[in-house]
Amino acid sequence: MNSIISLFQTLGTLLLLSLILPINLIIVLIFLIINFITLPFQKKIICENPKNILLTGGKMTKSLQLARSFHRAGHKVFMVETHKYWLSGHQFSNAVTKFFTVPAPEKDANGYFQGLLNIVKSENIDIVIPVSSPVASYYDSLVKPILSPHCEVFHFDAEMTKILDDKFSLCDQARNLGLTAPKAFLITSPEQILNFDFTKDHSRYLLKSIKYDSVTRLDMTKLPFEGMGNYIKNLPISAERHWVMQEFVTGQEYCTHSTVRNGEIRLHCCSKSSPFQINYEQIDNPEIFQWVQHFVKSLNLTGQISFDFIQTKDGKVYPIECNPRTHTAITMFYNHPGLADAYLKASENQPHIEPLATSKPTYWLYHELWRFTGIRSLAQLKSWLNKITAGTDAIFQGDDPLPFLMVHHWQITLLLLQNLLKLKSWVKIDFNIGKLVEIGGD
Repeated sequence: MNSIISLFQTLGTLLLLSLILPINLIIVLIFLIINFITLPFQKKIICENPKNILLTGGKMTKSLQLARSFHRAGHKVFMVETHKYWLSGHQFSNAVTKFFTVPAPEKDANGYFQGLLNIVKSENIDIVIPVSSPVASYYDSLVKPILSPHCEVFHFDAEMTKILDDKFSLCDQARNLGLTAPKAFLITSPEQILNFDFTKDHSRYLLKSIKYDSVTRLDMTKLPFEGMGNYIKNLPISAERHWVMQEFVTGQEYCTHSTVRNGEIRLHCCSKSSPFQINYEQIDNPEIFQWVQHFVKSLNLTGQISFDFIQTKDGKVYPIECNPRTHTAITMFYNHPGLADAYLKASENQPHIEPLATSKPTYWLYHELWRFTGIRSLAQLKSWLNKITAGTDAIFQGDDPLPFLMVHHWQITLLLLQNLLKLKSWVKIDFNIGKLVEIGGD
């Protein structure tokens, strides 16, 4: 029965994509023709110290955005992904000099390390900037000492990555630095939760897997509740698979990205969180900035760090998650000329950069088209139209239009066809990450 449902789900989605394809193709062709005509009149960028830059995570929009920003600053960009995503639509970007694939690190760590080393050597790479998936963040730390004799690796050491990527140790570390943090308990067996005295504690809690899980991470079930025993026992909690029971804090949720070097913030953005994290609009929040500044300076961090925060009504900020990697909110820098220098140059007492005042909120049009089908009132329609007209698509850019076509009608389409042949189910399409979200998937 599930196979039949998956079959019709995939066929229906492929049909919808085929209906949109002609419109997408016409738009892209128009811009390709315009770019061809105007090419002789475009000003050539001269960079004082051009670098060869290797970006991982080539299937994701955030990797494309960084590639474009570095390319426009006069640098040469190389992109890499795992073999599964050889079909990445971003390889067709005019910002990408070469595109490579390597083994998935969780399946073949040595193959992944050697693959990156071969690229670094063959292309004379000056700096590797990991645009890691949640699974790859730790492996990108492990490969750092292997690559460092040949180039700079803009990422945290393995031990720091483990601390930051662990929701329990993050809260513990924050409290040790004198910062606010929610209560958190390390969970290694269901009995710890079932024996916990919730009546004495008076708080509500969320359960989160410390190991990344693209499906269970969406579960916002609050503890305690009557009859929760079966729910707890069905979760894969064990001494090998740790979870954290984190205090549920009410307030406004925010997400941030910061690029830091030697404990100094070089680039920072902050946005209110959105469902599935596919809408970003810069918000100036001094309390969150000060929290992040204190945290990265105290630990003297160098790399890319992202946080999810809850800010309560009294202004206090609580970190609910830290990701030691690039955040998709980096798309808000799509028109900022200073991004490359923020990554590549020492601070030299220069202020950090934030998205320009002219930067529009970013979204993914194909996600928004799907949301359009759920509109049930005139107010919802107006809100949707305001979002589309006030913002900009995170993938489409007029001077580099091909990825807009190839991500949606090559990358995603081929992934759907692969699942169709296997009658394999999927939960949702993530155009932002460039993948099908699957139970037990990457």
